[in-house]
Amino acid sequence: MYQIVKTILFKFDPENIHYFVTNWLKRLHKIKPFSKAIKAFYSVENKNLETNLLGLHFKNPVGLAAGFDKNGDYIEELANFGFGFIEVGTVTPLPQAGNPKPRMFRLKADDALINRMGFNNDGVVALAKKLATIKRNGLIIGGNIGKNKDTPNENAVNDYVICFNTLFNVVDYFVVNVSSPNTPNLRALQEKEPLKHILNTLQNLNLKNQAPKPILLKIGVSGKPLTQKSTEVIKYLSQKSNHSFPIIGVGGINNANDAIEKLNAGASLVQIYTGFVYQGPGLVKQILRVLARR
Repeated sequence: MYQIVKTILFKFDPENIHYFVTNWLKRLHKIKPFSKAIKAFYSVENKNLETNLLGLHFKNPVGLAAGFDKNGDYIEELANFGFGFIEVGTVTPLPQAGNPKPRMFRLKADDALINRMGFNNDGVVALAKKLATIKRNGLIIGGNIGKNKDTPNENAVNDYVICFNTLFNVVDYFVVNVSSPNTPNLRALQEKEPLKHILNTLQNLNLKNQAPKPILLKIGVSGKPLTQKSTEVIKYLSQKSNHSFPIIGVGGINNANDAIEKLNAGASLVQIYTGFVYQGPGLVKQILRVLARR
């Protein structure tokens, strides 16, 4: 059914149709029978899927990657499709429009997306206010944080601190994003010293709290053409670190086998984005059903 709907949706601009569909999803979820029906159809409840990681309890290991719901507008609606966790962002201290349009492109033959959004978002204060009102029902929420385009790299740590402090009470874990190619000079922060400075600063702040939050680092490869590369990165990190830190596997998960490969390579959790667009919401249910039988 979704493949028929997708044929129609893919005739329109990717970014415009994304907001059209998600806004209609939000409207329809206000109709309680619709909301209950979606949750009943897509949810897979099974004790075998539950996992404890990072000091958090996940009802299942399949999450929605950052970028799909940057501003936390659709969390409750998306959660009804069976996700165990949802990552919002990337968010920056100040609102920013992102790069000029068009800035998202489909590679239909490859089941891939090219994303040149440029951290468009409503700012961290707006996101924090929305997250404070969310009915979680066991859903884990992660906050993916970045810097504003106009912030010079020498001051970048301040942007990450602002996002960290503002979101601390409304997210369950953080992801530090220094890997986007669409923010000028951002990738320079991946160098050893700048990255250590950002991570150490955030962790020092973190440890001043009675209940510190997990802080993860984003290493970005995604989309079906990069499925194997992503799995290789996961396997390399897992083996070289002797499994000393948790890994969330993301990149090219288009079916249950892809998810299992990521988990076998050393990931503890997986996230989808492009696969959710190309395969539809049934992908979550498909993965969870297979994982429940493992």
